[in-house]
Amino acid sequence: MKTDIEIAQEAKLLPLLKVAKKVGIEKEELEYYGANKAKLNIKKKRNGKGKLILVTSTNPTPYGEGKTTMSIGIADALWRLKKKTIVALREPSLGPVFGMKGGATGGGFAQVVPMEDINLHFTGDIHAITACNNLLCAAIDNHLFQGNELEIDETTIRFPRAMDMNDRALRNIRVGEGKNNFERKDSFVITVASEIMAIFCLASDLDDLKKRLGNILIAYNKKGNPVYAKDLKIAGALTLLLKDAIKPNLVQTLEGNPAIIHGGPFANIAHGCNSMIATKLSLSLADYVVTEAGFGSDLGAEKFLDLKCQLGKLKPDVIVVNATIRSMKYNGLCPKEELTEENLTYLEKGIENLDVHIENMKKICNHVVVCLNHFYKDTEKEIAFVKEHVLKKGVPFYVSKAFEEGGKGSLELAQGIVELANQKSTFHPIYDLKDTTVDKIEKVAHEIYRAKKVVYEDRAKESLQKIESLGVQNLPICIAKTQYSLSDDPKKLGHPKDFEVTVRDVKLCSGAGFIVVYMGSIMTMPGLSKTPAYEKMDIHKDGTIIGLF
Repeated sequence: MKTDIEIAQEAKLLPLLKVAKKVGIEKEELEYYGANKAKLNIKKKRNGKGKLILVTSTNPTPYGEGKTTMSIGIADALWRLKKKTIVALREPSLGPVFGMKGGATGGGFAQVVPMEDINLHFTGDIHAITACNNLLCAAIDNHLFQGNELEIDETTIRFPRAMDMNDRALRNIRVGEGKNNFERKDSFVITVASEIMAIFCLASDLDDLKKRLGNILIAYNKKGNPVYAKDLKIAGALTLLLKDAIKPNLVQTLEGNPAIIHGGPFANIAHGCNSMIATKLSLSLADYVVTEAGFGSDLGAEKFLDLKCQLGKLKPDVIVVNATIRSMKYNGLCPKEELTEENLTYLEKGIENLDVHIENMKKICNHVVVCLNHFYKDTEKEIAFVKEHVLKKGVPFYVSKAFEEGGKGSLELAQGIVELANQKSTFHPIYDLKDTTVDKIEKVAHEIYRAKKVVYEDRAKESLQKIESLGVQNLPICIAKTQYSLSDDPKKLGHPKDFEVTVRDVKLCSGAGFIVVYMGSIMTMPGLSKTPAYEKMDIHKDGTIIGLF
């Protein structure tokens, strides 16, 4: 069987202008980055009101469950039904590309292309965000060196440096060592976990971007008062670095349909959704917009619905819960070597995990469907078991073969989505923005994770008190925790019961406009695995790339 990259390399791409014109984008609105990718500089406002389709998932295995593949397959299938559609996705981060998972542009015959470009450097957006982040860091340390006019208390600086790579050695560092320097503790986060990335993905336009960048809380002064990025007179310079990046990127699927890819926050340590600008632009251009939120519904979907939708005044018309036989077996504690073998015992136990995700999404939206992302080793007996189980819960069930067949393999699912999307949907976020921060944490922990109790460590209590003293109100929360479990412990698979979650710290991201809540032992700078994906990657003399996925 051909690899994803081989399939992508053999694809015959349409001229990008032809792809753009499918959704009414004009030639003068394209800023090309080579032949097959472009920035969108939209000249005239569109007033379309597209239907918003959210693709989420059960708790994943470490190998990924094909949510992006599912999203692309749905979009291609909708085009086959003659529905004007855009798939709106996040940009891949170099960290996981070279780390555990390899590329992140879909798979098989449901991919976005050019996949090598998108996975590696694309149009440079994430590099621009990294540079923006580190310019602010350099400005902070320069201010200390030049006399510290703002009287910053260096022990309170909580704006870390960033790099778009997995590197555990940079989690805790010291900067400023040497004669005449201002030495202090510091750290790195992966770029996709940075506040700059969050700001980038939530800003509504360039002016809003500049305002948010200026509002970043960088530290407190020696009197305990907040110090913001704008106090360093740097907001304009930071915005300059993102002036091109803020424009969404247009590429195409293997079937020649439009894909807008923009922004890339992780869902376990950030909010897991593509940019607000890209989503709203897509909704104005197309009748249907398919987007995905990272990892399981307890992470990406919860943040998409409670954070992004509430801030952006969006609402989903249909939520698709992506499930795999492999994920359910994994959550049923099936040994790794038996994941692809028929075994209903592990499946029966692990399907409890799917149940929780279905129930959680139904609390928020009345239009929920389950789609089994088909793997070639799935058996008819296993599929029949899952179908019967899901239908008993009163939820539509479909099987997608997008990986093997592209849009053709998701036609039944797409038809079901169209039928639901054209009925009245309801939207009930888990919390109200007017709730207290603690109430928001408790509601998500109890309603989504099913935790028995929330425990707050002393540092988290102190941080909450400090945030409250600033008088900030009506901000959503962004919980950072493991993606592998509904709990904050990656070892508690399936549907854990009678567990506690621990809040170890809380951080105000005043520029992004939300409060980050750190649970368990989650790290904001991942490490590489023992056998990283980069070991299989290479490039031939003729420029052909291999092993990217």
